[in-house]
Amino acid sequence: MEIIRTISWMKEVVRQARAENHVVGFIPTMGALHEGHISLIRRARADCSRVYASIFLNPTQFGPNEDLAKYPRTFESDVEQLTDAGVDILFAPDAKQIYPAGFRTYVNVEGLGERLEGRSRAGHFRGVATVVLKLFAIVQPQFAYFGRKDAQQVRILQQMAIDLNLHVEIVACPIVREPDGLALSSRNTYLNPEERCAAASLYRALDEARRELNAGTRDALQLQTTIREVLSGEPLARVDYVEIVDAESFEPVSTIGTRPLYALLAVFIGKTRLIDNLLIEPAADHKALVAAL
Repeated sequence: MEIIRTISWMKEVVRQARAENHVVGFIPTMGALHEGHISLIRRARADCSRVYASIFLNPTQFGPNEDLAKYPRTFESDVEQLTDAGVDILFAPDAKQIYPAGFRTYVNVEGLGERLEGRSRAGHFRGVATVVLKLFAIVQPQFAYFGRKDAQQVRILQQMAIDLNLHVEIVACPIVREPDGLALSSRNTYLNPEERCAAASLYRALDEARRELNAGTRDALQLQTTIREVLSGEPLARVDYVEIVDAESFEPVSTIGTRPLYALLAVFIGKTRLIDNLLIEPAADHKALVAAL
């Protein structure tokens, strides 16, 4: 695996790949890699003739009271994992490469970025959309892979790609979980043993909602109440939000119908904020619903 630090050299590698008609799959990351990231690489490896990844800890998506300073930095072990997973190129620029002196252009996806995570983390999606657009412009992939745990982020990036006529397909991949159901996240490393045990309550809450849905419940408020009740049984859990929303607009719904939906939650376990979701979709015959954790 080749590690590239500069935009100019990355663009030269991209030019060569395009001249050779390679199909490039791209996985943008902030480092602190785990099996969820590796699953994206496997998917890209299956789809594409070249797989590129990036590690860039993006300062513009962190608010003033968020965890940029303590976000885990594990570059050497990340490189080992990417090499073992078969990544061809790692793009690892520093902040001055991405945000040079005088930088003043940012991307906002209006509407989709103002609720839920956007409400709780002001400016977060502006930072995400801006850096991802820059990375797309530099790397020029045909496909980019993101985990469905960050469902709202994925939807925003899909809309950005549509609105700006980008020649990249945003591929949403399944959530990867621990044996007790906790969705993999770089922030899980913040949890002490007691908090780690408590964090499994997010999965239990969504799984209980899934069981109610399978039993015939179609009242979104009832499902939200179920999720909150399970979480209320965990003393270390503090709910930021629990909502059931349309999977395209991310507007709240009152009834579970035939359109794809998400049950979304954000919960503080101690000082660590975790997110998770349940995807609710029509079955293949459109006569039932399928909920995927």
